[in-house]
Amino acid sequence: MTEAPRALGILAGGGRLPAQVAAAAKAAGRSVFIVGLEGFADPAVLAPWPHEIIRIGAAGRILAALRGHGCQDLVLIGPVRRPSVLDLRPDAEGMRILGRIGRAAFMGDDGLLAAVIKVLGEAGFRVIGAQEVMRDALGPRGLLTRAEPDAQAVADLERGIAVARALGAADVGQGCVVQQGLVLAVEAVEGTDAMLARCAGLARPGVGGVLVKLVKPGQERRADLPTIGPTTIAGAAAAGLRGVAFEAGGTILADREATVAAADAAGLFVLGLDPEAVTEGRVR
Repeated sequence: MTEAPRALGILAGGGRLPAQVAAAAKAAGRSVFIVGLEGFADPAVLAPWPHEIIRIGAAGRILAALRGHGCQDLVLIGPVRRPSVLDLRPDAEGMRILGRIGRAAFMGDDGLLAAVIKVLGEAGFRVIGAQEVMRDALGPRGLLTRAEPDAQAVADLERGIAVARALGAADVGQGCVVQQGLVLAVEAVEGTDAMLARCAGLARPGVGGVLVKLVKPGQERRADLPTIGPTTIAGAAAAGLRGVAFEAGGTILADREATVAAADAAGLFVLGLDPEAVTEGRVR
């Protein structure tokens, strides 16, 4: 007898990815329920799906909603800015969870996510990566666009790989922007879009820079994988960049066709980096 598909709960932050995960799950025959995190999730994105908007500190309500809809598996997807404890205003269940998370609440994102996933597992849920639901979500290796990097762009990419690897090892961020060998910006708590927004005023004369996004060494791959999408391309173009590179097989390429089309329209290259080459600081 064939086992029924497991019901999927989605803890949704910002952007369109929560809806894309929901659509992929439905196509696979799963029932879906979304908890949109208040202040982060876009109600318009969640509107077509069974959902409830709940503030992040109301852990009791979140768990009750997921259990009430029979959710067995969980996907954590979409950007969420880490709140302060003061802003969190945890309920009783939230306080218990904070107690179990302990010092990880004050660590980098990787440590916190690993602790949250462990607690959710103890609560009876299986946390899975979005890529386990959206089978074609991870960006492939190789050049995806008509434009391609020249020698200067390759040198900037190799510099960016080294910087992004160092950032990731310190659990600071996943990306950086390099122009003519100069590191214009590194990603921290503000996220990629905000980093790109401030690059326009930092650029030097001459050929534009590049954005590099990599998986952190030892990253928890069930949440917070690097993500590239049409918004990334728009931000890179506005910042005067010439291209975007990401670690193939470890980066979510949201809406691949639209992303590549936007890059081609803007004359930017999009390049999936070989993970083995990345560890050696090489583009190819």
